[in-house]
Amino acid sequence: MDTEILIIGGGLAGLALADRLQAQGRDWLLVEAQSRLGGRILSPEIAGARFDLGPAWFWPGQARLAALVQKLNLPVFDQHSKGATLLQDRDGAVQAHHGPSPMQGSLRIAGGMGALIDGLAQALPPHRITSDSPVTALHRSGTHITATHAQGEVRARRVVLALPPRVAAATISFTPALPDPAQSAARAIPTWMAGQAKILAVYADAPWRRAGLSGTAMSRKGPMVEIHDASPMDGAPFALFGFVGLPPAVRASHADEVTALALTQLQELFGPDMAQPLMIQMMDWARQPHTATALDLTTPGHHPAYGLPAPLRGLWDNALLFGSTETATDFGGYLEGALEAADRVAEQLT
Repeated sequence: MDTEILIIGGGLAGLALADRLQAQGRDWLLVEAQSRLGGRILSPEIAGARFDLGPAWFWPGQARLAALVQKLNLPVFDQHSKGATLLQDRDGAVQAHHGPSPMQGSLRIAGGMGALIDGLAQALPPHRITSDSPVTALHRSGTHITATHAQGEVRARRVVLALPPRVAAATISFTPALPDPAQSAARAIPTWMAGQAKILAVYADAPWRRAGLSGTAMSRKGPMVEIHDASPMDGAPFALFGFVGLPPAVRASHADEVTALALTQLQELFGPDMAQPLMIQMMDWARQPHTATALDLTTPGHHPAYGLPAPLRGLWDNALLFGSTETATDFGGYLEGALEAADRVAEQLT
């Protein structure tokens, strides 16, 4: 199968780029490793509502995302922040802070961030997208690049790697081999949130709201170190989610115990009515091979300074382009960064 442009990766960056190319009447194909589209965006339906197990927020000033939301006609609502924030010390003692919530001003999308993926995918020709088919090799010969994937081969003039650079470096064989500085640069870019895990607990009602609490809690005890209200726009069912503060190796070997401790922690923070959730589960992104590599098991302690390093530019005479959120300069790591990267690559492909 031949195409002008092959996009590897069906997350937000890859789909946004496909949307731009489709609007321009360009010839493109997209290959996604997983059986679903979305990458780190995952919003499964639970008890009749959709909940974000990946990114959940965007913020004012992120113009690309605001424009996409408007284009797809998706309702937007404020993160629930009314009420006190709880602070839990190392011994488990809990205090209420009645100042402004740290999440005040954060925005969410009705139906979860997965609504972005659904909206983009539904507007694209299905025959141009192949899922459940990891690309294992890229071979450049003359003016074409042949991509080998689980369901066959694609020959393209240009290839866009719309997946984390570390994942590309770890899972794809390049012939001719990428220069050593390029390989080192790709491996050095942390995949945003790849080493993290979220625990989601869904409830029929919201005891924390009845008690005048925002649902936001910060804990030095854990296992969840940061908790927020994850309820849908219309509520019912309601939910909380928390970022797990334990290392990936501990989570992997003690997943059931970590989830049980998280449920106990919710009761310590918000009371005994939290004992019977409709569902509680942990989504450990560090255990997702198409998201995290071994390098991502050590998480950065701060937001990395993202952007496209010089060694990753101009590869294979500009026929091989990197285009994930980690390559964005202004909003690297964020959903806005995925759209920023798609805009940059679209300009390079003209």
